[in-house]
Amino acid sequence: MRPGHQHLGVNVDTTQSVVEKSAIRKVAIRLVPFVALMFFINYLDRTAISFAGPNGMNTDLALSAAQFGFASGVFFIGYILLEIPSNLALHKFGARRWLARIMVSWGIVSLLFTWVGSVEHLYILRFILGVAEAGFFPGAILFLSLWVPSRHRSKILALFYLAQPLTTVIGAPLAGLLIQQHGLFGLSGWRVMFLGVALPAIIIGIIAWFYLADSPAKAKWLTADEKIWLTGALEKEKSETAAGNRHVSVRTVFGNGRVWMLSAIYFGFIYGLYALGFFLPTIIAGFEGLYGTKFDVLQKGLITAIPYLPAAFALYFWSKDATKRGVRTWHIALPALIGGVSIPLALFAGSPAATIAVITITAMSIFAALPNFWTVPTQFLTGAAAAAGIALINTVGNLAGFSAGYITGWLKDWTGGYTVPMFVVGGFMLLSSVLMVVLSRSGKVSEGVPAEALDPAGAGHHAEP
Repeated sequence: MRPGHQHLGVNVDTTQSVVEKSAIRKVAIRLVPFVALMFFINYLDRTAISFAGPNGMNTDLALSAAQFGFASGVFFIGYILLEIPSNLALHKFGARRWLARIMVSWGIVSLLFTWVGSVEHLYILRFILGVAEAGFFPGAILFLSLWVPSRHRSKILALFYLAQPLTTVIGAPLAGLLIQQHGLFGLSGWRVMFLGVALPAIIIGIIAWFYLADSPAKAKWLTADEKIWLTGALEKEKSETAAGNRHVSVRTVFGNGRVWMLSAIYFGFIYGLYALGFFLPTIIAGFEGLYGTKFDVLQKGLITAIPYLPAAFALYFWSKDATKRGVRTWHIALPALIGGVSIPLALFAGSPAATIAVITITAMSIFAALPNFWTVPTQFLTGAAAAAGIALINTVGNLAGFSAGYITGWLKDWTGGYTVPMFVVGGFMLLSSVLMVVLSRSGKVSEGVPAEALDPAGAGHHAEP
């Protein structure tokens, strides 16, 4: 057994210790759910337009499918422009202040959608909303990575990422209920919905200012030993990563081949995520014309939620397997392959149930891969370089957010259906699968090490938060 690394009298290398388990459990219970709640509100806010569109907004504002797609996607142009500067500001000013500021800002902008009066106003507000939200997601990923060592990161990120599919599971019926409040305050139902999703962002953003802590050392809910262990383990990991990648700085991140390859892989996942996210409610609304099935607003919301509950289970258990085995290439490439093959099959389903079943497989594939994907950049990036690298990857991914909305809508208008758009989704996801394998075979990323293999004492069991 090799000697342990000492930090202020605590053996940092003694994994699976009582202190380690307690510290990780507290982070999982006290910190992750709150940040996940912030993400829940964030994703609901940016995708609220998908519920508003087929439930009155497209009619009231006279939007074509292409205009709706552009309005959905122009959000990401504003987001992209401020993404990297925002994440560097988070690194400078601290996560507590910056994430809270972002949340209150987007809540105020989102509130203005309640009174949008034209397609031009919709475009402008969606762009400004993107500017306001810029940096939140990569900032949250970076923030959580500063709290837990890499061997626990896949599971912690999985718990955080559960907020995304659960946003639709809970948010779709919630949006339906809000839309049914037509006439409240003299507003159309879709306007009431925008009001309902904006207010929580402002409230939780204010609470975040007081609740979050920038680092384990500043957390009042950790014991002294837990603070020492987390700080020591993170410092040791940071120094080891920096020693092995001295050339990776903020400046060189933009010329780093691994970062750009990961950006391209992420693009494929996000294209699929938002093509489904923005247009699934519209596809479901079209079941009446295709199959003669008619649903009310609440039923449409419930059907929209169906694919995302199994996706949440797939996300959690796939990431749990990755934590046990160590994140492997196939933890990312295999879901991309399955998703790329499955989504075009939805075009040949002969009923609403079969269509939703195939879309469910695609959603499960996307969400199973994403938390494991985000463990890869921190294998070779630390500090400000990590902030810039994660932001760059997310920025390129958000180009997919714009492209998915606009291209899907444009292709639907051009071809008269969703056949070509869904084949495009499948193609991008298959490309992500191939690129992940190529990146792994090139030796530019390492295969993960399971948590128990990192125990120099050979403890042989897992640290479960």
